[in-house]
Amino acid sequence: MADIANIVEELSKLTVIEAADLVKQLETKWGVSAAAPVAVAAAGGGAAAGGAAAPAEAKDTFDVILASVPADKKIAVIKAVREVKAGLGLAEAKALVEGAPKPLLEGANKADSDAAKKKLEEAGAKVEIK
Repeated sequence: MADIANIVEELSKLTVIEAADLVKQLETKWGVSAAAPVAVAAAGGGAAAGGAAAPAEAKDTFDVILASVPADKKIAVIKAVREVKAGLGLAEAKALVEGAPKPLLEGANKADSDAAKKKLEEAGAKVEIK
């Protein structure tokens, strides 16, 4: 057990770049990918903890996706997009609306994502939150 504690202590001293290099070297040496076990563990952990309800409760960031916009509501949705995503110019908002489905907000908290969805839906857009 003392060896594991020593390894943990040494790994804690690594910089982010050194840790990333370590991961790459271990993947090469062992012929594995660090991403695959994480996805399997998350899927397995969710199933063991009660299905899809457990991961949904733990999620604290959301992506707001502009799914579709009816042609007759396009101007209202462009205005709503500019309100939701501050600093977006008219041309950028128009391109985003015309290119739907497109992500509008990424990594937003629950309150911001719900407010954006409500505003966009009131303007006539179809919105998904993932």
